[in-house]
Amino acid sequence: MKGRDLPPLSALRAFEAAARHLSFRVAAEELGLTQSAISHQVAALEQHFGARLFDRAGRRIALSEPGNLLFPLVRDGFDRLTQGAELLRRSRLTDDLRVQVYVTVAVRWLIPRLHRFQSANPSVVVRINTSVLDWEFDPHIADLGLICTSSPDRAGLHYDLLFEALLFPVCTPAVAQSGLGLRQPVDLVNHALLQVYTTANDWQLWLNAAGVPNLKGRAAPQFDSYLLAIEAALDGQGVALAPHFMVAEDLKLGRLVRPFAVEVRQPARWYLVCPAERRAERAIEAFGAWLKAEVTGDPAMLQAA
Repeated sequence: MKGRDLPPLSALRAFEAAARHLSFRVAAEELGLTQSAISHQVAALEQHFGARLFDRAGRRIALSEPGNLLFPLVRDGFDRLTQGAELLRRSRLTDDLRVQVYVTVAVRWLIPRLHRFQSANPSVVVRINTSVLDWEFDPHIADLGLICTSSPDRAGLHYDLLFEALLFPVCTPAVAQSGLGLRQPVDLVNHALLQVYTTANDWQLWLNAAGVPNLKGRAAPQFDSYLLAIEAALDGQGVALAPHFMVAEDLKLGRLVRPFAVEVRQPARWYLVCPAERRAERAIEAFGAWLKAEVTGDPAMLQAA
């Protein structure tokens, strides 16, 4: 088999940096070399290909036609090498697992169960990341995500369906019995409807199903998470609409009640998401298998299936 006729890697690195910055000086600073060394490396590369890669005008440089052809190929090659090195580094040197999850899910469902995963996988350090408002998975800040989405089709990501959620109103027993009480959905007009503004259509979806599509409750604060809306409901400030699994424990203990039997499916579904090329990594596989077992074994989840 004929060997590859490749120029030195150091010359390609010098060319890529100089082409990216259109400056030998900046390329030298980035690579920790002298400007003269960058110039010599590029000259060696030009000799290897038998073509001028840069047009020089005084201290300014621009890519020549051959340089414009070569640059995207070299840049792509270095990008792939960087990605491969990162994948190898993660698979061999660490079992840290960054999990993106909404703060409500973390506080009200995941954290009370997380000790079971840690006991079974003591070498995996789970890092919970709730510092995002966007409901979509961000592979730049996490290795794995517990995500609610109606579009599980982003390129490069693997989606594993976990469950669908039910939405229904909840409030404290005292709120349910206050004034004229909450005997039928139209009675909500006398109460504050606690709104999560990042899922602004939830209440309208439920009101349509309850047969009171034009109902408007009293003015109330709006919140950026179900966690805050549920906490406001627990404080007696109004009626919150919440996914079933987030309030299952409160209903069981009587801190909250369901004043109406009407419930609707949450428009989006809940998925475990990770970069497609990383789905077979040990820590990701272990956490995914554990999470699916927790969902399957949770009576509240089974009631919604």
